[in-house]
Amino acid sequence: MTTTTASPTRRDVLPWSALLALGTAVFITSLTETLPAGVLPQMSSSIGVSSGAAGQTVTVYATGTALTAIPLAAATAGVRRKPLLLGAMTVFLVANTLTAAAPGYAVLLVSRFLAGVAAGLAWAVLAGYARRIAPAGQEGRAIAIAMTGIPLALSLGVPAGTLIGQQIGWRASFAAVSVITLAVLAWIMVSVPAVNRPTAPAEEPKPTALQTLRVPGVTATLVVVVTFVLGHTILYAYIAPYLRHAGLATAVDAILLTFGIACLVSIWYTGRHIDRHPRGLALTAATLFTVGTAALATTTAQAAVWVAAVAWGLGWGGTPTLLQTAAGHAGMRRSPAVADTAQAILVTLWNAAMALGGIIGGILLQRVDITADAVAAAGLGVLSLAVIALARKHAFAPTEQDAP
Repeated sequence: MTTTTASPTRRDVLPWSALLALGTAVFITSLTETLPAGVLPQMSSSIGVSSGAAGQTVTVYATGTALTAIPLAAATAGVRRKPLLLGAMTVFLVANTLTAAAPGYAVLLVSRFLAGVAAGLAWAVLAGYARRIAPAGQEGRAIAIAMTGIPLALSLGVPAGTLIGQQIGWRASFAAVSVITLAVLAWIMVSVPAVNRPTAPAEEPKPTALQTLRVPGVTATLVVVVTFVLGHTILYAYIAPYLRHAGLATAVDAILLTFGIACLVSIWYTGRHIDRHPRGLALTAATLFTVGTAALATTTAQAAVWVAAVAWGLGWGGTPTLLQTAAGHAGMRRSPAVADTAQAILVTLWNAAMALGGIIGGILLQRVDITADAVAAAGLGVLSLAVIALARKHAFAPTEQDAP
């Protein structure tokens, strides 16, 4: 196991400041990944490319994360965690600042890929970091707190970034992220305790990805990660063109804020019930997501779009925390090392799904129409719901100590 060098945090009380610092790092990296969705028209006009091409800035970011999360995590296994996290966030700061100043499309893609690489390394560190600085018995809750940054990025960050982009310009949105990143770097340096990763020969060998996938419940959970995130990204990455198609081009920020408020409600409810009712939460989330996206696929009536955004937000908001926790719980039935590997695979698959979602969504937008994105999202929602329902024995099950 990894031990902390700051023992005062290993008490019964959660180290809130440290966990919130980690959660804000998650928030920033997640926000930057999806921020182009809210400012896509401005980006495409400024750079001189189509909306589909501008949407690939989401794809290349996610590709950078997906390709490097596991290799970089393995290559840096013996590196002290705090300097590694600070280094990753510093590279992220530089890359995101380059995005804000990019003079053309090629530089924009390169900067987004580099930011994705830095985020991939940070993501591979963050979940395990949160678990290691938590008091014994509260590791799952600590991970949930840190990972709340993912849905918060969508619920608060993207609407705020969209508003900034509309009022000042899309570059100002990314510049604002860089300013926040500077503050987070200082917060991590002050509040997050240093942790070491021992390399003693007696340490349990790290399980391979194949060994981890053989653990009951892990594969089913990861399949849901792919289908749910893919469906969400196919539509969310191109939500601005969809809303323009629906006659709501001037309400993009307001609808994203409504979506975000629904996400916050979902985060709160999921946090209260995740230990005892993960399966019920997963089934409800997939159902709400499917209903919301199906509504968007079948009608562009403005009232229906607003209601669909609420259903989508309620279904999506708690999903990142739910999936992270489900993967960790499934892996922990075998060992902490398996749980760590499951989390690393989840990061890779999550971002691979986001990258693929950006590609598929762009193709559907250009070759069919924007409603095809909503149809594909709803179909993947149905598939997610089916996997959750069929994998009832091992996946999304409550922990033994909380089971009724």
